[in-house]
Amino acid sequence: MIQLTDIKKSFPDGENKRNEVLRGVNMTVAKGEFVAITGESGSGKTTLLNILGTIIVPDSGAYMLDNKTIFGSDSKPVDTADIRNRLIGFVFQEHRLMPQYTILQNILLPTLAGQVKTTPEQVQYAEYLMDMTEISVLANRLPATVSGGEASRAALCRALIMKPLVLLADEPTGQLDSRNAHNTVALLKKVSRELGATVLMVSHSHETTAEAERILTLKDGLLS
Repeated sequence: MIQLTDIKKSFPDGENKRNEVLRGVNMTVAKGEFVAITGESGSGKTTLLNILGTIIVPDSGAYMLDNKTIFGSDSKPVDTADIRNRLIGFVFQEHRLMPQYTILQNILLPTLAGQVKTTPEQVQYAEYLMDMTEISVLANRLPATVSGGEASRAALCRALIMKPLVLLADEPTGQLDSRNAHNTVALLKKVSRELGATVLMVSHSHETTAEAERILTLKDGLLS
C-alpha cells in the first residue's frame, strides 16, 4: 500500500544552513497493516507523516501509494488535494471539530469537498461509523457538549467517511486520559481489522505504540 524510497527532507535553520530532518527514509507498509512510528521530540515524525499525507513535498526520493507514484523524480504531477480527500484520512492530536455543526454534520463535512450535498448512502455510512465507535446518540449534539474522548471518536469517523485507503494519526492520544487513550488505539486497531484501512500512527507514548502490529523508530533522520 505504501512504499517510501530514500525520502529526504531538510529545512532552513535560520543561519544559511539546512537542517536535515529526514536523511533517507525507506519504508514499506502492507494493505490493512497497523504501524506505529515513534521517536524523540523533533526527530521528524510529523514531517514524515506530512509527506505521507501529501501536505509537504520531499526534497528527493520516491513515494508510492497503492502502486501509484505520488512523489518521485520521474513522476507526473498529481492532484495532491484530491488524493488527500479521497485516499487519505487524518486524525490529529486535537479533534478540530467545527463548533457550529453537529457531530453528524462534522463527520459528513469531507463529503462536501466535491459535491453540493451529501448522499443518502454517505449519511448511512456515517451512521454506521458512529455505531462502530459507539457515539450514535451524539449525532445531533454540538462539539461543545461532548467529552474529549467522544470528540476524538467523532474526529475518527470524519477521517473515515470517504473510505480512505490510508489513515494517518498524529499523536491521536496526546490530549486524552489513559482510559480514552486506550479506547482510541483500540478503535484504530478495529478500523484496520474491520474496514481494511492501512493505519500509520505517530506517537511518543510506548503504551500507545505497543498496541500496533509493527513499531518503527525514527532516529537521526532514518527509520528502523
